[in-house]
Amino acid sequence: MTPGPATATPVNPAPVLELADVSISYSGIVPAVVGVDLMVMPGEIVGIIGESGSGKSTLAHSVLGLLPDSAQISGKTLSLNGIDMLGASEQAMRQLRGPAAAMIFQNPMTTFSPMHKLGRQLMDLLWRERGLSNKEKRQKILKALQDVGLPDPAARLEAYPFQLSGGMLQRVAIAAALLMRPSLLVADEPTTALDVTMEAQILHLMHEIRRNAGVSILMISHHLGVIAEICDRVAVMYAGRIVEEGPVDVIFADPRHPYTKALFACEPALIETGATRLPVIGGEVPRPVRIGCGFAGRCPQVLECCCNATPPWVAVGAGNVSHFSRCHRSAP
Repeated sequence: MTPGPATATPVNPAPVLELADVSISYSGIVPAVVGVDLMVMPGEIVGIIGESGSGKSTLAHSVLGLLPDSAQISGKTLSLNGIDMLGASEQAMRQLRGPAAAMIFQNPMTTFSPMHKLGRQLMDLLWRERGLSNKEKRQKILKALQDVGLPDPAARLEAYPFQLSGGMLQRVAIAAALLMRPSLLVADEPTTALDVTMEAQILHLMHEIRRNAGVSILMISHHLGVIAEICDRVAVMYAGRIVEEGPVDVIFADPRHPYTKALFACEPALIETGATRLPVIGGEVPRPVRIGCGFAGRCPQVLECCCNATPPWVAVGAGNVSHFSRCHRSAP
């Protein structure tokens, strides 16, 4: 796994996505995300990694306002292209979906309606392009499908979703997202349902999208190899909180939080040759807590203060490296 290279950005650019102290709960009772701070800069690929149940997908869906009605969001800032999402109406959210941010979902088979041909569904996405004729919209769609490497795009427009393989359908989903020229692409585990060969092709495609279109990408995954391959920065999430964040090459070389270390120890590609037992993290991901450290019940380095005091967000990077960890043992 070779970490992807960092991308140069203009001096002091405005973030495409900014979250400050964002918390999400369901029915006002069940917390899912607690006090998250995160930024995605123009042209940057930021990964969020963690076990199932850590709050990754909830956080990703909140960016586009796709959470159920029972979800309640609070915080200081949740802005997309400088627009406040916390106070946005549903009508304003509909206007932002597409031009500001678009999403690629985990299972391409459920992205499209099985009842309609792909051409019709892609045409519907261009409802904002009132100045274009149907012929011009069709040409725009064909170019988008060509850009994502889909063979014989004209024939695909006449196909139903179930007539394409998972990999081909995921390419169509990416093309659909790019049709709206978003500033941010939110990818929620886009390669999970694909085989290894197709996964590599989709990751290469996302590199190309960033390079050619300048699109920022928020990549959600539980696969360390995917994060290492494509991301510039990575945020490690556990029990609703970001517990470590920094450049992907730095965190892979020198993880500081006990959870990050335990997560890396379970990565099959990093297990030492000859090991007779697969390493595991004992226990289960708990419900997010507002006081104390959520990893305390599973941490081999737990301290007494971990259970009754929230760990501080501490800079652990050498020099000017922006590397942070939320751990009492990292505190000076």
